[in-house]
Amino acid sequence: MKTKFVVCLVALFCFAAAGLRAQDRSKVDIFAGYSYVQANPSTSQLDSFHLNGGSISGAYNLNNWLGAVADFGGYTNGNIGGNGVDGSLYTYLFGPRVSYRHFGRITPYGQVLFGVAHETASGFGVAGAQNAFAMTVGGGADYRLTHRFSVRPFQVEYLLTRFPEVTAGNQTQNNLRVSAGFVVHF
Repeated sequence: MKTKFVVCLVALFCFAAAGLRAQDRSKVDIFAGYSYVQANPSTSQLDSFHLNGGSISGAYNLNNWLGAVADFGGYTNGNIGGNGVDGSLYTYLFGPRVSYRHFGRITPYGQVLFGVAHETASGFGVAGAQNAFAMTVGGGADYRLTHRFSVRPFQVEYLLTRFPEVTAGNQTQNNLRVSAGFVVHF
């Protein structure tokens, strides 16, 4: 039921955005692709680990250089630290994007996004979940293939999360997020 709702919502959004008039720049950009997170917990009991997943984002371009972004990502690792603990991280981020559209087919951009991260972990018969503040700072580039489609070969960001870590007494995790995928322009 939940999947059908999401599919219907995405379809409705795509049809509505398709009605926007054609311009030199797109009014709405939708990205979908693979994402990798290098998680760096503050605790000395656990080394950094990798999370793989995907992300989608929508950008509403206010003018030729400024846009508003909503970014949603999900990442997982089935064996964190080699000890059999399954973990997932979900991010819900929003903020501004600044683009430079004067290189022909290439559009570099930078963005700062703020929101929430949700993590879940299970293993050793214990399951837990928590939410925390999250933000990203970074950028990337899109290469326009056609009027409607671009490829995003890279998006690299510093991902800060503030999950409480009891053993370390620290609440800041300095992570890396790298994404690549495709963009549809409306």
